[in-house]
Amino acid sequence: MAENAVNSGADINTDAARPERTLVVVSAGLSQPSSTRLLADRLTTATVDRLTEKGVDVTTEVIDLRDLAHDITNNLLTGFAAPTLQKALDALASADGLIAVTPIFTTSYSGLFKSFVDIIEPTALTDLPVLIAATGGTERHSLALDYAVRPLFTYLHAIVVPTSVYAASSDWGSGAVTPANGETATALPDRIARAASELTALVQLSDRSSRIVDPFALPAGFSPVGGYGAQ
Repeated sequence: MAENAVNSGADINTDAARPERTLVVVSAGLSQPSSTRLLADRLTTATVDRLTEKGVDVTTEVIDLRDLAHDITNNLLTGFAAPTLQKALDALASADGLIAVTPIFTTSYSGLFKSFVDIIEPTALTDLPVLIAATGGTERHSLALDYAVRPLFTYLHAIVVPTSVYAASSDWGSGAVTPANGETATALPDRIARAASELTALVQLSDRSSRIVDPFALPAGFSPVGGYGAQ
């Protein structure tokens, strides 16, 4: 009987020690239904499945920028965030991982996506693991992820996973065919799986959601008497 009690206690401790992580998903799709949201959902499912396999409990929050467009514009004009928008910004600041998906317009991220990024506190994404993805009508715009989206998050000191995922209209069918040699290119599900695995590895190590943030903390290097100190 004592042995059963010990085993039960061990099981309880094992469950209690199960790590928890928070995953935030930002989708900048404008239409409903949206291929951008569809790609975001597939990346989320793949990442959550892998984290669950690793014994990690995942809380997921999806931020659909289409629903926040007016609040984002008002924030840019007034400097103040509406409660719903502030909730989204707070979720980002305490997330363990981010999946960011934007449509590609005129060879770059959408204006709505960039406007949202512009109102994020400069240090809010520091050390945040990020999976970047995009959708577009043609494969020719796939490089926008590496020359536009990746530098954006690198500037904000986020940790961007090596594999980015671009989905053109043709990717939603079977494997894409490379016209030059007729060989089948890497299918979208394979790219999603690889990127999700890379994000999972980083999210597992994150402690961002468990950090205690002091809202009244002063920035590093702050001096009440100015930059030169007391004279």
